[in-house]
Amino acid sequence: MKVILLQDVKTMGKKGDVIKTSDGYARNFLFPRKLAQEATDVSMHILNNKNEHERKQKLFELEAAQKLAGELKGKEVKITSKTGESGKLFGAVTNKDVAELINVQYKVIIDKKKIVMDTIKVAGTYEIEVKLYPKVATKMKVIIVPEN
Repeated sequence: MKVILLQDVKTMGKKGDVIKTSDGYARNFLFPRKLAQEATDVSMHILNNKNEHERKQKLFELEAAQKLAGELKGKEVKITSKTGESGKLFGAVTNKDVAELINVQYKVIIDKKKIVMDTIKVAGTYEIEVKLYPKVATKMKVIIVPEN
């Protein structure tokens, strides 16, 4: 019997997979636990439409991320901060601070977890990486200016 998995089943496959299994296993184990449904023409058509919709959605998200990466590539974020005599900051600049400044300066909302950088503790110019989508990233500059 062919069935469509509704959830991941450890030895059988992942959600959405169409597998062939014995009639007894399907009727006595998979169906009562709502782990699978029978693969009829109607259910296969629904599954194909759902997969096509997900593929289009991912393609749209990828294109949007690539466009945003093109806009942000090479841009600079300037931060003024109090410093000591040797240029060492009072406090530190984190990815959260950079994400907020990108939001203010460029009107782009970026999650702080998508900004790859070390905590900055000394004034200067630093290069950071912004990961917008899997396999889509861009480089930006962060300039820390000492406050007079």
